[in-house]
Amino acid sequence: MNQPVLFLIILFIVGFLAKNQSLMFAVGFLLAVKLTGLDEKLFPHIQSKGINWGVTVITIAVLVPIATGDIGFKQLTEAMKSSYAWIALGAGIAVALIAKNGLTLLQDDPHITTALVFGTILAVSLFGGVAVGPLIGAGIAYLAMQTVKFFG
Repeated sequence: MNQPVLFLIILFIVGFLAKNQSLMFAVGFLLAVKLTGLDEKLFPHIQSKGINWGVTVITIAVLVPIATGDIGFKQLTEAMKSSYAWIALGAGIAVALIAKNGLTLLQDDPHITTALVFGTILAVSLFGGVAVGPLIGAGIAYLAMQTVKFFG
């Protein structure tokens, strides 16, 4: 058994023990692709486009209440009267801007990507986190790196 398969099996077990279905599904999918020999064709595409696909799926899920009519202009107008809504608006803008630089960092620096992915796996499997961490984590890491460069 080669190292990538063993590593994936260990991650699947961690996901099982942590009762994390997302991690188990992701690892199961990758194992299936690897064991069927499709990895050389699919993995480069998944690696280069996967984050964008994930962001698209999350965006679709967030927009479903608009599509179903549960959220409309009336609800938006009402929400904007709340100070919390303005805080949420600002947080949404900040996260999107931070994540923009994180996307570049994830694509360009494998060393950092490894640490971010491992941190995300730990947070998902041990602390019940959600695996959107690598993108925003990379954005935060980028900001921290730029701060160190500025003051260093």
